[in-house]
Amino acid sequence: MSSTAHGARARARLEVTAAIKEAARRQLAAEGAAKLSLRAVARELGMASSAMYRYFPSRDDLLTALIIDAYDSLGDAAEAAHGAVAGAAPARRWTAVCEGVRDWALGHPHEYALIYGSPVPGYSAPETTVPAAARVGFLLRDVLRDAQRDSELAKPPLPAGLRPEAERMAADLAPDLPPEVVAAMVAAWAELYGLIGFELFGQFHRVVEDRATFFRHAVGRLAHSVGLPALT
Repeated sequence: MSSTAHGARARARLEVTAAIKEAARRQLAAEGAAKLSLRAVARELGMASSAMYRYFPSRDDLLTALIIDAYDSLGDAAEAAHGAVAGAAPARRWTAVCEGVRDWALGHPHEYALIYGSPVPGYSAPETTVPAAARVGFLLRDVLRDAQRDSELAKPPLPAGLRPEAERMAADLAPDLPPEVVAAMVAAWAELYGLIGFELFGQFHRVVEDRATFFRHAVGRLAHSVGLPALT
């Protein structure tokens, strides 16, 4: 086969794969991840089910591809938000990352639900999802590393009973950061997604009205909790 023909086939495969994933995202929006069906996607695209399996051998393979795409899209948004304030104070950079995550979630609610909503029955995410899933956490970690390098990072209080777990997490996630900071970082990371989930899934209804202002205040408190100096 000539290189031209091979290139044409590769482009065609990419185009079909993109069409499959786009149709699957529409199904997610309409039915939810638990009801994702290769047959239904094939039917929407006018494809035979047997042809679909040449691109995604199972529903789980398609789900994994959608999850990785969602994490990467979120990571791109967070990195772009951080890049817009490069060189700013650490707390400002931290806030920008968090606001980038929130903005992406509000613009992609069904994809956010796929990666941070209810688990899909019968599905277990493979290790291949981890690099994309870690991008936001690593970005926040890098803000803390830069603050420590510039002597702008305080050690949050750490209960004695939590120290062994904090030391284990630090060894796994950021050996160059104090265990006190790593434990606080993991808590803040979880609280960030809790804040966004409450807003996105309706728990703030008739509780918080000016949600952007509330969010910025809350993530500022999270920045302080991990040892970053307050914005002046």
